[in-house]
Amino acid sequence: MISLPLLIGLIGIALLFDFLNGLHDAANSIATVVSTRVLKPEWAVAWAAFFNFIAFAVFGLHVAQTVGKGIIQADVIDAAVIFGALMGAISWNVITWVLGIPSSSSHALIGGLLGAGVAKAGSVAIVWGGVINTVVAIFASPAIGLLLALMLVLAVAWTSLKLTPIGVDKRFRKLQLISAALYSLGHGGNDAQKTMGIIAVLLYSQGYMGGGEFTVPFWVVLSCQAAMALGTLSGGWRIVHTMGSKITRLTPAQGFCAETGGAITLFAATLWGIPVSSTHTITGAIVGVGAARRLSAVRWNVASNIVIAWFVTLPAAGLIGAGVYYATRAIGGAF
Repeated sequence: MISLPLLIGLIGIALLFDFLNGLHDAANSIATVVSTRVLKPEWAVAWAAFFNFIAFAVFGLHVAQTVGKGIIQADVIDAAVIFGALMGAISWNVITWVLGIPSSSSHALIGGLLGAGVAKAGSVAIVWGGVINTVVAIFASPAIGLLLALMLVLAVAWTSLKLTPIGVDKRFRKLQLISAALYSLGHGGNDAQKTMGIIAVLLYSQGYMGGGEFTVPFWVVLSCQAAMALGTLSGGWRIVHTMGSKITRLTPAQGFCAETGGAITLFAATLWGIPVSSTHTITGAIVGVGAARRLSAVRWNVASNIVIAWFVTLPAAGLIGAGVYYATRAIGGAF
């Protein structure tokens, strides 16, 4: 069992990651509603942060269970593994934030955890079922978001035949408030649970749960939801610009379709306990609504750069996580 001060320090780093997750992924929740000028940026982040926070009241903790027990074997986890995982994820998040690349905070965390876990115990540390589901979700979530957004664009077109363009714009400026809220709810439900899983498995592995079953204490739930909401409230303007205008230009109706398609995908994944990327999901949905207008409406060079970042995230964060683990072990000390 590690010392209480070290435990508190690691929990603090985990909550810092959660805060950065909200900061980094604020664009996912607000880019469309800002780019369509339905809300001013400061109101948009407040709207998103509120629904980020209350997500714990809507969803169970299936994703937290997956991250806590379904990526790396729980008996492999120790303070050095958790530290390596968090530093791998935080480092990659900072790098991509500075460059304005909408990479996945979720997969950065999972990559860091895999890198540190494998560095300690080799491939036997991996829970292959959970990892395979996560990797499949890397490809499936943007595809599902894209398809749902395309279907919604078609439905919106049919239901708006008798409306003038101004009437359509007026209707969906109101409805986009709802779609943005739903997407923020799904984002808070899926993403905050990943940090809950990290903190809970640290407590469990170090005997701070009294030898009982793996659970997520309620104080951990509230802390993680609050940290993510505060991060979202701080905004992530570099990535908002990329997501909201560089991929394609959006109208309120298109923003509604993108957010609703993304929200449905996140809701389903969260209820099934699959840690997906809100970044991947909303990017696929935005590409879908842009392509529905015409293929040339999508800036495919920007979209392709984002896709490359998706492929690089897991191994890059994993390598950093492994490197931090080895350095931590070499230094020794409290770890």
